[in-house]
Amino acid sequence: MKPVNYLLLSLLGMSLHVSAQTVVDDAWVRATVAGQPSTGAFMHITASSDSKLVEVQSPAAKTVQIHESKMENDVMSMQPVASVPLPAGKSVAIVPEGYHVMLIDLVGQIKVGDQVPLTLIVEDSKGVKESIEVKAKARALNSMPMHHDHGAMH
Repeated sequence: MKPVNYLLLSLLGMSLHVSAQTVVDDAWVRATVAGQPSTGAFMHITASSDSKLVEVQSPAAKTVQIHESKMENDVMSMQPVASVPLPAGKSVAIVPEGYHVMLIDLVGQIKVGDQVPLTLIVEDSKGVKESIEVKAKARALNSMPMHHDHGAMH
């Protein structure tokens, strides 16, 4: 084999080992008032391969859960879920009216403009996990319409 072929095979081999990329856009957290025990985190997630969001961590809260809000029989309910499907190449909205992240038992007030650190754990279809570090900017309570009040649910 010629040296050029070794180089070509080496480059091809390296490209096969590149891990899937997951992109997080427009990450934000709803600012709180003093003493408020919980809040929500929202974003858009796009995975390059079929994956799922399996966990979110943050030092801003003692407990972090992934929830889903849905309307059933004219009643809005919110329940924890084990994961959020992330189909390859499709942006998945993590929003108040659907899948979202709950920061529960906050360690302190989150003020407008604060940068809240989040670690998203995404697992691909082969079981390989990827950690994504995100800084979510705190926005005012009225920055996005919300059809139900998470704070009253916890």
